[in-house]
Amino acid sequence: MRIVLVGATGVIGSAVASEFGNKHDVVPVARNTELSVDIASVESIDRFFDKVGPFDALVCTAGAVHYAPLEELSNEQFEVGLRSKLMGQVNLVLRGLRQIRDNGSFTLTSGLTNEDPILQGASAALVNGGLEGFVRSAAIELRRGLRINIVSPSLVAESASAYGEFFPGTMTLPARDVALGYAKSVEGAQTGRIYRMGWSRDQY
Repeated sequence: MRIVLVGATGVIGSAVASEFGNKHDVVPVARNTELSVDIASVESIDRFFDKVGPFDALVCTAGAVHYAPLEELSNEQFEVGLRSKLMGQVNLVLRGLRQIRDNGSFTLTSGLTNEDPILQGASAALVNGGLEGFVRSAAIELRRGLRINIVSPSLVAESASAYGEFFPGTMTLPARDVALGYAKSVEGAQTGRIYRMGWSRDQY
């Protein structure tokens, strides 16, 4: 299976690359790889798909959001997440339809903040909720046997030293375990699913 992995050098992306490594043909995509893309730019995404050619699955673990107190969030700061993590991933799906093979899959990434809110996380919550709604809706409209799912990880253990203070009392999960959600999406048969890795709605 030819898998395009956007965000391949990040903490989660690296773990996903390792999970798929010996089983599939992984095409790594990051700022410092041969193939790169700015997911906040539709033009960049179109150029990217012209270069990448046909593929069987696309996984995205990339996307930026801005964290700040609610009363300090500006329109421009909200736009960071809306253009990058939200519409960036949406456009990878929409623009990737012309290159994905029949019976292929898309796997996106959200996070727990839309259901387990944190201080300074309003923008992230907005983006994550939007992504999950998009995936559920897109799943019933995709044709050609295409599937779409989303992985919603808890705080990744490898990132806890940098971000743990924003997620008090939140259990962490090693990136290698988070990667199993992406394997379930790509190698399985389900569609329209949210794979919550390391947390559940009823946990708290």
